Amino acid sequence: MFKDKNKLIENLTGVNSSKLNYYLELKKRNEEIVKQNNRLEIIHQLIRDINIDMSLEDIIGRAYKKLPLALSCDFMGLLLLRRNELYMTAMMPQFSCLINPIPRSSFLWTCVEKGEAAVFDPVEMDDLFIQFSPYLAGRLRALVVTPLVVRCSVKGLLLVGSMHEAAYAPAETNFISQLADQLAICIQNIQLYKQVSRAKREWEETFRAVTDPILLIDTNNTILRCNDQLPPEISAVKVAANTNKCYAKLWGRDQVCEDCLMIEVMVTERPVSRRVQMNSGIVLDISYYPVFNEDKNIIAVIHHMKDITEKTKMEVQLVQSAKLAAIGEMAAGVAHELNNPMTVIIGTAQLLLRETEGDSQDAELLGDIVNSGLRCKKIIQNLLTFSRQDHYPLTPTNLNEEVERVLSLIQYQINKSKTIIVQSLDLDLPEVTANGQQLQQVMINLLLNARDALEGIEGEKEIEIVTATRVEGGKKWALVTVKDNGIGIEPENLPKIFNPFYTSKEASKGTGLGLSVSLGIAEAHGGTIEVGSERGKGSVFSLVLPVEQ
Repeated sequence: MFKDKNKLIENLTGVNSSKLNYYLELKKRNEEIVKQNNRLEIIHQLIRDINIDMSLEDIIGRAYKKLPLALSCDFMGLLLLRRNELYMTAMMPQFSCLINPIPRSSFLWTCVEKGEAAVFDPVEMDDLFIQFSPYLAGRLRALVVTPLVVRCSVKGLLLVGSMHEAAYAPAETNFISQLADQLAICIQNIQLYKQVSRAKREWEETFRAVTDPILLIDTNNTILRCNDQLPPEISAVKVAANTNKCYAKLWGRDQVCEDCLMIEVMVTERPVSRRVQMNSGIVLDISYYPVFNEDKNIIAVIHHMKDITEKTKMEVQLVQSAKLAAIGEMAAGVAHELNNPMTVIIGTAQLLLRETEGDSQDAELLGDIVNSGLRCKKIIQNLLTFSRQDHYPLTPTNLNEEVERVLSLIQYQINKSKTIIVQSLDLDLPEVTANGQQLQQVMINLLLNARDALEGIEGEKEIEIVTATRVEGGKKWALVTVKDNGIGIEPENLPKIFNPFYTSKEASKGTGLGLSVSLGIAEAHGGTIEVGSERGKGSVFSLVLPVEQ
């Protein structure tokens, strides 16, 4: 009875009603707190899950799956501005039809121009959504359009739609705006990442596309980057090296090079260069360029190599051509100045010889004058012919005759060094198609080198010149071989002897061009020059030329 009375009093005084309202309000607030927590969790989860290498479709897909925990969401779309046009870039659910660019008549452009979020309830169903999908037509009842703002500039729009009317109160709209802000930052980061990645990729592709070897080396001689265009000779060293130091990777050394130009770069803070000739004959121009940081301190050096082997060969040919042109002018002048008096001497001697008895002493002396004059004219003519070699095409050439012409020009120079010349010519030697004057140049180089190799040796000095043929690989070859019993060539120098400007002679006695030019002539004729040498026993050089069958 007492309990019933108390209950009646509570009901009359509204105590129970207040408790009910309190619990209902508390429940409502708890639901709001849970919903708000869900929203914060969604934003936090999206920020945590989104990677800079994700696509925009993946980002919208992740957001679309999470949003139903916080608000009603039946549609989500992302539009981006590009070149003052609005493009639907991603949407969920995914529809096959995308209207791009968005027509200017669409209500979406109003949000872009104002830069403010807008709620459409009910949605103005223009042709845009009707064409997106029949599924949306007439069913999308509420839509929030929020601009994506980066640095006070609208970059696009975020669309969130529901099939329920009045689905988006100010709290939901505010949450969607916060979500749009986070998505805008993520999208901006992704775009920046793509730009940086694109620039990095373009730079790397450009770096690798350069055919010259380029390396980036830090101040501790460590190779940071290489475009893998190194010459084969250096590449082999690079593969064998077990460290990433430049002196090991490039030059096969175990310590810094004595003449390392990086030290000079560090001191002068200016680019430096030098020319290097490898054992294989490759000629490289090597340049070092300093790389500075924002404090103007050197942090690395760009190491650039340029293969100038062919350029060097062309320079050699130009030098040789210039020399021959000068010799040609001189020879022409000598021929003109000497031929006239020689003609008078020979003609006068022949006239006197006719008036002299054939068996007299005067006739013998006059005959010597005539023969010597004719020999002088032949030498002058050979010199003139040799100096004008560029004017002669490839013709059938007798190598034995070319040997005789060469010996007539330089036999005196060889004989005065007390050197014996031995000839062993194959009388059945076939003709070759060649420029005879260029072959004379090769033979002269080989004979003069043989003479120089005999200087300073004791005993008999001998040069043997031999012509012969051989069959190799089903093809017939003609050979002109020059042998000497001189000092020979050091084994480590043999690979270098055909390199331009390489010489073991004194500066006043050689330029290092003879064998290089000779090999170029031989190769231009489809042949080569073979060499064999033994220290202290002499050398053998053979000009090898193909014989046309």
